[in-house]
Amino acid sequence: MEYRQLGNSGLLVSVLTMGTMTFGRKGGFAKVGDITEVKDAQRQIDMVIDAGVNLLDTANAYSGGECEEIIGNALGGKRKNGVLLATKARFAMGDGPNDRGLSRYHLIRECEASLRRLKTDVIDLYQVHQWDGLTPLEETLEALDTLVRQGKVRYVGCSNFSGWHIMKAMEIARRDNRIPFVSQQIHYTLQAREAEQELVPITIDQKLGILVWSPIAGGLLSGKHRRDKETPKDSRLSQGWTEPPIHNWDRLWDIVDELVSIADARGVSGAQVALAWLLGRPGVTSAIIGGRTDAQFKDNLAAADLKLSAEERARLDKVSQQPLNYPYWHQAAAASDRLGPADLAFLQPYVNG
Repeated sequence: MEYRQLGNSGLLVSVLTMGTMTFGRKGGFAKVGDITEVKDAQRQIDMVIDAGVNLLDTANAYSGGECEEIIGNALGGKRKNGVLLATKARFAMGDGPNDRGLSRYHLIRECEASLRRLKTDVIDLYQVHQWDGLTPLEETLEALDTLVRQGKVRYVGCSNFSGWHIMKAMEIARRDNRIPFVSQQIHYTLQAREAEQELVPITIDQKLGILVWSPIAGGLLSGKHRRDKETPKDSRLSQGWTEPPIHNWDRLWDIVDELVSIADARGVSGAQVALAWLLGRPGVTSAIIGGRTDAQFKDNLAAADLKLSAEERARLDKVSQQPLNYPYWHQAAAASDRLGPADLAFLQPYVNG
């Protein structure tokens, strides 16, 4: 297992992180949840830790806290092999007006609730799950800073922020001497490469780490979903799960065709190829893998040892390339004479076409 530095911190995390959204079956998460018995969760956690994974990711909103409870009971208050815990807060945890958001009131209360459910005295990475839109960032960052200084949280990160949200937060942290974000958790796959236009460059510029959620697009890049074939009955898609949204199915199937072609030639799964491609992209620290079954976890874990050739990467890049949004298409056409070699290599297909 390879370990990478998490942003501008000294913390090393495995290139694969265990996603636990499948723990619990409450509310809307019944569509993806499958693990309700502590012994089953314990078995899967032991499997990934034994493979070298040192980060478990969850959120208070997953099955209304049940996911965190299952993890806490499975770990029994012990951290085998120095395992790290990451969780998140933002979404509604009750019906009251203050039971959601990124206010100081909500974040501190929910952090303390997560600590109780996880049966731990400290959360290694506490992430704001999504932009609030109401609470001033100064208040949010002060609350996170307080949690770090109280010893309840070690590092803080964000998830699902836009580029300007991140930059505003980083500047406020510098200005007010607050603990800054060390990472962002985002959606980024062969099917969804929008993050390359703002979020990946910001990651590199601001020395953040990238944790990728749903790195095989909710199973769509596993190789099990194919053009003109019936949707697998045990898949998230068949259960009505809508993330990620697919705006161009023909493009998705073209990507899957190339993915499966490479996978078949290598004798591996499509999921492993999709993960290997992602782990080779600039700025990516770790891909969050999940699974309903032990077999799915075992297959995904094998991606840590898969290295794609330059030719294979070029094939996948070509079939998955997306058009640039404004102002990036204008910059690509007009500013290429001022770019460094790495930037120019990324933009060259757009400059030429």
